[in-house]
Amino acid sequence: MSKLFQNYKRSSIEFVKAEGHNLFDNQGKKYLDFSSGIGVTNLGFNQAVLNQVQEQLQQIWHTPNLYQNSLQEEVAQKLIGDRDYLAFFCNSGAESNEAAIKLARKYTGKTDIISFQNSFHGRTYGAMSATGQTKIQAGFEHLLPGFSYAVYNDLASVKELISDKTAAVMLELVQGEGGVVPADVQFVKALSQLCQEKDILLIVDEVQTGIGRTGSLFAFEQYDIEPDIFTLAKGLANGLPIGAMIGKRKLSSAFGYGSHGTTFGGNKLVLSAASCVLDQMAAEGFLSSVQANALYLKEASEQKLGGLTNVSAIRGLGFLLGIQTSKNLDETVQAARDRGLIILTAGQDVIRLLPPITVSPSEIDQALAVLQDVFA
Repeated sequence: MSKLFQNYKRSSIEFVKAEGHNLFDNQGKKYLDFSSGIGVTNLGFNQAVLNQVQEQLQQIWHTPNLYQNSLQEEVAQKLIGDRDYLAFFCNSGAESNEAAIKLARKYTGKTDIISFQNSFHGRTYGAMSATGQTKIQAGFEHLLPGFSYAVYNDLASVKELISDKTAAVMLELVQGEGGVVPADVQFVKALSQLCQEKDILLIVDEVQTGIGRTGSLFAFEQYDIEPDIFTLAKGLANGLPIGAMIGKRKLSSAFGYGSHGTTFGGNKLVLSAASCVLDQMAAEGFLSSVQANALYLKEASEQKLGGLTNVSAIRGLGFLLGIQTSKNLDETVQAARDRGLIILTAGQDVIRLLPPITVSPSEIDQALAVLQDVFA
């Protein structure tokens, strides 16, 4: 009998080893990983990251945030560049979104935040209250007050919810858990303009879309906007627990001494991994290669799966791809796993592909051959 809470629906297999883009279970079976640990090991099981972490372990792996931390400054510089932002490091996507909510409310002195139906921002109380899915919130009432949910890609629905209490609008540029639904470019640009006109902060949740996942370091770069706050986690340290909240320098007055904090956030071990990840992202030709291979995945998926009667849509951005299907999701995931391919689900009827962004065309072909078999 397990000594664990049963809040996860776990498969019976256990992974005990990894190499590159492959996982191995405790029976020695090999799997091609098209989940990246739910969008975390963006670079696969990367030797450079491993070397960097091992080197840091030999020195020191944790100091509290009571002392200077040059690695935090280093990683913040690599994330921010010439943009006039400041960084706060924490441990997860939910924590980074909690920090964003606190910063927006404290800076504006207002209480209300507009997010979107079918959004997902985390499972802590603030992040869960911002999440526009009743199945995530069920049983945890009462939620934090002040949150309302507009219709995704519908500017009029946002305008209807704005009041003199509105501090911020918060959105994902691709709704991942909500079914892999990308935001419309014109909607996002109009939303950004509306927020500027109304003096409302724009928060972009890049927990899943950031760190090269969509083909650029941050997805908002493809939408030609500059959010007031954006949040990161998942792929930033390629498997080590990290989160980051990045906000414009003008907001710094709201996060003075004692306003927010974390014990483990931004410790030297995870920051050493993040620094290595960002160096690889910045290498010449890296992101252009990601874009080319992601386009290959999209086009090959449409060619090989798009005509099937049980596939109704293929959509996404970069290496965040959704296949909408009438097939049973659990059975589909299991059938792929039986054939040595790890995939995910999203929403009610979507198979989600989140391969490492370093995946090769031949590995894409291998995965799609499995999916052809499974969907057929």
